[in-house]
Amino acid sequence: QVQLVESGGGLVQAGGSLRLSCAASGRTFTSARMGWFRQAPGKEREFVALSRSGGTTYYSDSVKGRFTISRDNAKNTVLLQMNSLKPEGTAVYYCAATATNNIITPRRAEEYAYWGQGTQVTVSS
Repeated sequence: QVQLVESGGGLVQAGGSLRLSCAASGRTFTSARMGWFRQAPGKEREFVALSRSGGTTYYSDSVKGRFTISRDNAKNTVLLQMNSLKPEGTAVYYCAATATNNIITPRRAEEYAYWGQGTQVTVSS
């Protein structure tokens, strides 16, 4: 059974930092695209960042320069370092993984097969 488990969320003041972690189990995700999404109340789930198996990374314009995604294939984990957090970053953050590497840069939620349960990030002003 494939499982993605996020951790590291919490409450932080604007300008602060948090590091989210996603531990994958049940299969190897070495060749998969691993992504982070977030969903604020009343809004659609939106793409945040993605890491391809070779290490190439992509970010949404709203987090570029402040967030860093990284992965440790040996440990089947993916991290999201979030710096200079803003109140509009308050959301549930989800880790996701694709089932294949057919899509080069998956940025839509429907392109991911596996999801974690989410971790709440609250940024106070």
